[in-house]
Amino acid sequence: MDLLTLLKIAAALITAATGLLALLRPKSIQGFTGLSAPGARGITEIRAVFGGLFIALGAGALAYQSPAAYALLGWGYLGIFVFRLISMFLDRSFERSNFVSLAVEIALGLILLL
Repeated sequence: MDLLTLLKIAAALITAATGLLALLRPKSIQGFTGLSAPGARGITEIRAVFGGLFIALGAGALAYQSPAAYALLGWGYLGIFVFRLISMFLDRSFERSNFVSLAVEIALGLILLL
């Protein structure tokens, strides 16, 4: 197995692990994302979207292990990167965590698309 394939597997695992964290400990994402859920409805949304979707995307890429599956996940990361960047300027949100997120998103997106 070559290095690029290992990096793609790692990216999919990181995606699924991020989702697992949001699913099991939804309040833990507040420190990094700035999102808080004051009620049960908000917690459910964090578990479903940040948890379920990220788990499904990472697990799907791992299950198929095809160039198309990894590319789809990569396009997802690049989409998040582009719209986070636009939002940072629109919202004047130049916090360190946004820059860390941009770096992770562009890195994972490019790895998955190679």
